[in-house]
Amino acid sequence: MKTIDMRSDTVTIPTDEMLQAMYEARLGDDVYGEDPTVNHLEELAAQVTGKEAALFTVSGTMSNLIAVLTHTQRGNEIITGSESHLFWYEVGGASVLGGVVFQSVQNEWDGCINLDRVEQAIRPKNVHYPETSLLCLENTHNRCGGGILTPEYTHAVAKLAHKYELKVHLDGARIFNAAVALDVPVSELTGTVDSICFCLSKGLSAPVGSVLCGTKDFIEKARKWRKMVGGGMRQAGVIAAAGIVAIQKMVNRLAEDHANAQRLANGLVNIPGIVVNTETVQTNIVNFDTPSKITANEFVQQMGARGVKFISRGGQRVRAVTHRMISEADVDEVIERISLLIKKLN
Repeated sequence: MKTIDMRSDTVTIPTDEMLQAMYEARLGDDVYGEDPTVNHLEELAAQVTGKEAALFTVSGTMSNLIAVLTHTQRGNEIITGSESHLFWYEVGGASVLGGVVFQSVQNEWDGCINLDRVEQAIRPKNVHYPETSLLCLENTHNRCGGGILTPEYTHAVAKLAHKYELKVHLDGARIFNAAVALDVPVSELTGTVDSICFCLSKGLSAPVGSVLCGTKDFIEKARKWRKMVGGGMRQAGVIAAAGIVAIQKMVNRLAEDHANAQRLANGLVNIPGIVVNTETVQTNIVNFDTPSKITANEFVQQMGARGVKFISRGGQRVRAVTHRMISEADVDEVIERISLLIKKLN
């Protein structure tokens, strides 16, 4: 029985072209700025995002942490969405290492944060309050089912933040998914934010890495923070080479993942007891609820025994992610295996 892994798009393995590029990569010491392959990746990332400069990091978590450390001072407050990756899944690093306070504001279903709520969350100047200095956004939004922040929304919320002298950081781990779904350049989604990071190791299929982009001054400061947190990788071109291929060759095919996510959602609708809103499936993430007879944890365990891997969100909520290694036939097989489990429960 074939195992079908829908836990995340991080499970993708590099393409043959990536492996060849890694084998042939020209190398140098990146801590000294002398790795030509890393330099090429950073220049390409800056160009794609419409920023002045970029910095190659180990992971999206490291990029987000470095962005917070660069934009803030100890004792500052940062605003994040209540469902944001930075708030939920990054081990509180911004607080532990940066000494900043989180204020979480309710996310809408698509990952947006209502502008009025953002404005209300910004602290007035007062001796009793921490200084609000940074707003963190996420596009696409992981916990909100791959929801997309449009250029219009991003511009509006950034304008509001800048009015109050806040910087804006965009966790764009899956920003290319958003760009493909909206059929716009990535730079349309990043132009008004102060910094943006994106992952190479999710839908783009590279084996490792993230890139943080911003102004030259911001990246110069971020480079020092990267060194402090252990991110100086020396001959890092051996992995940066795969990232170059990812950006140049793997973006357009993301539309296939979006189509397969919609195919999955449409199939789940027809399974009694499974609850999914097909209209909220915008990219490659599908959140659905299990029947009342089985919890999400139990469902994930039993589907794992049937060769399909999901992630439990707790309660009745399950997450499925489509990616390069999931075909239409795989989606149909997943729907069939879920149907068999639900029939057995009934």
